[in-house]
Amino acid sequence: LHGAGYSAMCGHAVLALGRFALDYGLVAAPSCPETAVRLRCPCGPVTAFVPWDGRCSGNPVRFHSVPAFAAATDLAVDVPGHGKVVVDIGYGGTFYAFLSAEQLGLDVCSSKTRDLVSAASAVTEAVKKQFELHHPESEDLAFLYGTILTDGKDAFSEEPTTNICVFADEQVDRSPTGSGVTARIALQYHKGLIQLNQTRTFRSSTMGSLFTGKAVQATKFGKYNAVVVEVSGEAFYTGTATFTVEEEDPLKYGFFFK
Repeated sequence: LHGAGYSAMCGHAVLALGRFALDYGLVAAPSCPETAVRLRCPCGPVTAFVPWDGRCSGNPVRFHSVPAFAAATDLAVDVPGHGKVVVDIGYGGTFYAFLSAEQLGLDVCSSKTRDLVSAASAVTEAVKKQFELHHPESEDLAFLYGTILTDGKDAFSEEPTTNICVFADEQVDRSPTGSGVTARIALQYHKGLIQLNQTRTFRSSTMGSLFTGKAVQATKFGKYNAVVVEVSGEAFYTGTATFTVEEEDPLKYGFFFK
């Protein structure tokens, strides 16, 4: 869940739910050293592979998402306040626009988060107005979820590449974004910048946390040449909570500060 609703796909949630499913008995007979946990996400079936030592789950968790593909590459978009920029649009369970922060006069690692958010949001709105998305199976999924600004290092390298994901109603991801890594790998594979089973490391510019990603299988998804992407990362417990709703509570449906 986020401030504007819920995601069609959330990689970090998959990592966490995979661990939760084993530790809380949702999987009847976990196997060592790793157990597959199949989740039905809004975008489709996703499989998490969770370490299991016979007593509890561990890290890192990895997952295979729905087929990912390049929806558009080198698309020229006129962004108010920034002029023409060139974006790629990739699908990794949801659609994102990708471009280097440099095109917007920013640095993904050193610019103020507020400036990155404002610029990315302007790109998202411009792409929504100037490009129509299509999903191979469900038009309900044919919407742009957000924009991911990168350091421009798309060619394969052993060094991490950094990005920031601005999604939904100007939400900022604390992680490198599982669905975003999936889509970005698909774009890099489509452009010939990465080969099957070449592992790349992705860093969040907000928190410095890391995911790895690799394309593990070429496939078709509707008319698109697609890939199955494996993303790996860590998820940790921070606590448990019980939520209670009392009918008389005037704020029982929640509230939102912005």
